[in-house]
Amino acid sequence: MTAEKTCNTCSDKGCSARDRRPGEDEEEYLGRQRLQSRMCRIHHKVMVLSGKGGVGKSTVAVNLATALALAGKRVGILDVDIHGPSVPKLLHVEGSKITGTDEALLPVTIPCGPGSLSIMSIGFLLRDRDDAIIWRGPRKFGAIQQFLQDVEWGELDYLIVDSPPGTGDEPLAVAQLIDHPDGAIVVTTPQEVAVQDVRRCIMFCRQLELTVLGVVENMSGFTCPKCGELVRIFGADGGRAMAEEMGVPYLGAIPIEPEVVVSGDSGTPMVQSRPHSETAKAFGRMVRTLLEPELRAAAARGDGGKPSGAMKIAVPVTAGVLSSHFGHCDQFAIFDVKEDGTTIEGQRMVTPPPHEPGTFPRWLHEQGATIIIAGGMGSRAQSLFDQNGIRVVVGATSADPERIVREYLEGRLTTGANVCDH
Repeated sequence: MTAEKTCNTCSDKGCSARDRRPGEDEEEYLGRQRLQSRMCRIHHKVMVLSGKGGVGKSTVAVNLATALALAGKRVGILDVDIHGPSVPKLLHVEGSKITGTDEALLPVTIPCGPGSLSIMSIGFLLRDRDDAIIWRGPRKFGAIQQFLQDVEWGELDYLIVDSPPGTGDEPLAVAQLIDHPDGAIVVTTPQEVAVQDVRRCIMFCRQLELTVLGVVENMSGFTCPKCGELVRIFGADGGRAMAEEMGVPYLGAIPIEPEVVVSGDSGTPMVQSRPHSETAKAFGRMVRTLLEPELRAAAARGDGGKPSGAMKIAVPVTAGVLSSHFGHCDQFAIFDVKEDGTTIEGQRMVTPPPHEPGTFPRWLHEQGATIIIAGGMGSRAQSLFDQNGIRVVVGATSADPERIVREYLEGRLTTGANVCDH
């Protein structure tokens, strides 16, 4: 095998993988090309970090990855917590064996809604789940390099990397090996002892020039199921305050719910087992406001994720409020928005033709719609709207359609998980 054949994913003549570095031998050169070839086929790479253990980092990583897959994305999750791999348990793939060829290792892949999850963990390589791994830094680096370089990840929309707590060998190795990661999500709990460690984690990212995509405050509060009182077991808003102090985005709070423990032990993430829960809704908001690149770019511009200029926004309506599923609506409210992108200048109610697959996207395109705000919508329907030039916003709750549109235009629209999956 020649060096030229190991990196053929693109025709970029200026790609750094093509040139041998000073002092680099043939094996190192071919390995780096192989790594570059794998990473070039992964569109977005996100690290999940925490400064302190026990804050639910792996639970956050698994639920984010699953939420993306449920939205129709091809997702990989790499567990580089060498000494405490928990991803196989959280996804109910404990005991799975790694297969492969002379060329590559194959990740464990499971279907997940319209998308898929590809999983790699050191846990798959243990002879016994109780085995302890006693490795020093160089061996950890070599294992992580193999996971990135020799695993056939294929074409992925997202690779979520679950790192162990702290700022040691594992996150450092990932940051150095991955080609231009999108950045890191940092997980904390509200109490000051956890927040202090997260500050160090953010400084770690800055020293590596790794973008902090945002802070997630886990275990934010517990609502008593009997009386409804909110109890702040670990304090209040420590993550939010720290994010503001450090000048990084705050992605939101995830409550304490007993079902999180049950879902983790059973290997079914909350976003899948309890899509209507507050936890699932919180993850749904994070996926839309953080990981989707067009929304992330819009948020950086400060426009709340909405397109600029004139637009027509369609809202499916049943009994005067937004319909939970667009295909079951009685009418569509269509709003004309001025060039300033903030002012509604007209509204009309229209009755759609009988609903058949593909009918509404074509019909709304004929009405001039550029955006549809819906409650739930399957991935196939979203694809058809996209083909007709109509952007889809899902997860809106039933409310007056004009109120929904105004909140969207003002960047205040709160959305939950897309519970429709057909």
